[in-house]
Amino acid sequence: MVKEELVKRSPLRILERSTHGGLNPGSIGVIASRKGVGKTACLVHIATDSLLQGQHVIHVSFAGKTDHIISWYEDIFKEIATRQDLQDAMEVHDEVVQHRVIMNFNEKGSSLDQVFRSLRAMVSEGGFGADMIVIDGIDLGALDSESMDVLHNFARELGVTVWISATLHREDPKPDERGVPHRLQHLVDDLSLLITLTPEQDHVMLRLVKDHETYPGPQDLHLRLDPGTMLILEDS
Repeated sequence: MVKEELVKRSPLRILERSTHGGLNPGSIGVIASRKGVGKTACLVHIATDSLLQGQHVIHVSFAGKTDHIISWYEDIFKEIATRQDLQDAMEVHDEVVQHRVIMNFNEKGSSLDQVFRSLRAMVSEGGFGADMIVIDGIDLGALDSESMDVLHNFARELGVTVWISATLHREDPKPDERGVPHRLQHLVDDLSLLITLTPEQDHVMLRLVKDHETYPGPQDLHLRLDPGTMLILEDS
């Protein structure tokens, strides 16, 4: 299969159709779940789909090392290429790698201002015209609304879409009547998309909690995360 056909048939097109086109430049989406359910895999699959469309992605990680993030990208690209019998897979791989930058920060030692300065330098001074920024590993629930306003303005300034992972905890109070997790209720107004991951017996369900100005459920997106391949697949 050629790259263009692979992109067209991607299950992530279902996500776009189910959410009024997905994220627009300047907007923020969040994938939320408990630790270890599959947030990073979802973010990397979404980022890889953008890379296959010729877009540029900056992946911001607050983990101790970036080795495992690189492994996520390599493994998920390999799974997509193998599953879809991608033609010229190595050539496509080398192309998308050039459109990806992984940046590592220490969450305790790095303020949001420092992160934004580094990102702005990469985009403006480094000439890396990012289309998407992935922020993985930050304690989103600990941010206040003022910090989210700064992030929102930053996304608008650079004209990028921003995807963030949010870790929920077993001891958190129950979600509100809209399905918004308690940990994110003070931030939800700044989000365009909010998706939660729910582990089932042999897969992880993706559910849409916020779709721009509406709260549809949580609504079953008819997408699932396969724990074996760590790919987002259409729910059969």
